[in-house]
Amino acid sequence: MQLSRIDLNLFTVFEAIYREGGITPASRRLHLSPPAVSHALARLRELLQDPLFERQGNRMIPTPRARAIALTVGESLRGLAQMLDRASQFDPALSSRSFVIAVRDSHEISFLPQLLRRMNQEIPQATLALVRIERGELEEDLQSGALDAAIDVALPLSPEIRREHLNSHPLTVLARTDHPTVRGALELTTYLELEHILVTGRRHGAGYEDVALGRLGFSRNIKVRCQQHAAACQLVSQSDLLVTMPQHQAELANAQVGNQLLPFPAEAEPMHMYLYWHANVAGDPASQWLRRAVMEVCGRGSLAKRPAGTKR
Repeated sequence: MQLSRIDLNLFTVFEAIYREGGITPASRRLHLSPPAVSHALARLRELLQDPLFERQGNRMIPTPRARAIALTVGESLRGLAQMLDRASQFDPALSSRSFVIAVRDSHEISFLPQLLRRMNQEIPQATLALVRIERGELEEDLQSGALDAAIDVALPLSPEIRREHLNSHPLTVLARTDHPTVRGALELTTYLELEHILVTGRRHGAGYEDVALGRLGFSRNIKVRCQQHAAACQLVSQSDLLVTMPQHQAELANAQVGNQLLPFPAEAEPMHMYLYWHANVAGDPASQWLRRAVMEVCGRGSLAKRPAGTKR
């Protein structure tokens, strides 16, 4: 007998009749009508090929087959109820939940140490995996549960994908301290004349700063593409190349290198980062903990003011 073909609600009716000893008291316990309980019993009798209960006066007496399965059915239903109750309560001290967040490689350093520290304090048995974000599969992965959440720039996604603004950082340009051309200030003409590093995990395409330049009718010469801000900072310190990145990541990646940090020499919107999740986990306590923790370690809580156009 295939479990997938069985309506488990029938066993809830079975257990109620077994405990209450009749159709009418079972219907009161289940908040169903007596005909609905009788109909469910008929279906279960046909499924198990056994009468299960025989009427003697006002009582329904279980058959040997019913007595044989009653203990297992009762324990199974109670175990399922307890499991669902534990899941809905979510005890962080006991949870062994595995969280998976999709994020760009270059953004891990900006929040991973703080998130792991918090997780070790509040959910010590949980595990965490940060994986590469695949934008073409993002909605499907969030819907299926392959991902608990994702962090990225503003993306055009369906209403089923919720989002919360995390932070915004202006663009910053890095140049080595003894750069022959850049000495504490940077003009747009100089910026466009020099060669650049683009930090990206994609094989092709422009960066956020290139889009900003393109809107103004400019383009720059990209000499090197790499995936990590820290690697770009090291390369800048040993060459005349420039690299552009959000200010927060520039400060973190540059801490051990000491390059010059200069304002982006053109008009550009700060880079806005968002946390994404699917509507089907909006009420899940474990998912709520993860979202709250990410939002707080990334610099804001869920009650902070959001830029216009963001969605919960």
